[in-house]
Amino acid sequence: MRRLAWRAAELAEIVTETATARTLRFRVPEWPGHLAGQHVDVRLTAEDGYTAQRSYSLAGPADGDLVDLTVETVPDGEVSPYLTQVIEVGDQVELRGPVGGWFVWRPESKAPVVLVAGGSGIVPLMAMIRTRRQAGSRVPFRLLYSLRDPDRRYYAEELRSPDPGLDISYLYTRSAPSGTSRPPGRIMLDDLAEGGWPATFEPDCYVCGPTGFVEAAADLLLALGHAPERIRTERFGSSGQGELT
Repeated sequence: MRRLAWRAAELAEIVTETATARTLRFRVPEWPGHLAGQHVDVRLTAEDGYTAQRSYSLAGPADGDLVDLTVETVPDGEVSPYLTQVIEVGDQVELRGPVGGWFVWRPESKAPVVLVAGGSGIVPLMAMIRTRRQAGSRVPFRLLYSLRDPDRRYYAEELRSPDPGLDISYLYTRSAPSGTSRPPGRIMLDDLAEGGWPATFEPDCYVCGPTGFVEAAADLLLALGHAPERIRTERFGSSGQGELT
C-alpha cells in the first residue's frame, strides 16, 4: 500500500461559519485531488518539535491545489483551537491525504441520494452537494440536517440559495425558528420517511455525525426498509464537533 506523504499547506482564505466554526481554504502544491466524503490528517508542529494531529473531513470538491476544511472548536483540543482562533492567512500546516474510499460519492453514480447530518457531520455531505453541483449532475439529493439551533447552521447562505434537485429538511433539537412546524427534538422515523427517499427507490444513504446520532439514524433507515449495503456511515468524535474517530 502506498504511504501517504505529508504536504505543506498554506492558508489562503478564512470563512466564518458560526461563532465557533470556520472554513479554511488551503493551497497545497501538487495536491492529487480527492473524492467527496474523504478526509485528511492535519499536523501542527510547535517550535520545540512537539506535534499534534487530527483528522478532518474535506468540505469541498476537488479544485486543483485548493483544499477546504471546516473546523469546529473542540474545548481543550490540541488542534482545533489553533485552526479556529489563531491561524492566519499565509500560515502553514501539514496535510496528509486524501484518506478513505467507502464513505464517498462519485458524480457518475445514478442512484438518488439521502444525506443525514448531525451537527458538524454536515461537512463531508456538503462536499458531496458541492461536487454534484460542480459536475452538473442531475441525481436528486435530499438532505436532513439535524442541529441544536439555527445559530449552529453551517453554510447557511449557500444552502439558502436555489439548487435544483436538492431538497433540505432542518431538524432542530433544542430551539427552532419561529414558524417551524416541527417541534424541537431528536431525529425520528417520520423525519426520514418524509424527508428522505423511499427504500423502493434504492437510494444511496450517507449518515455522518456523533456516534449516537449515526447509530440512531442508521437504525431508522433500516427500519424503513433501506438495504444495509446502501447505508454508509461516518462517525465523528464523541463531541460531534468535527474530529473524526
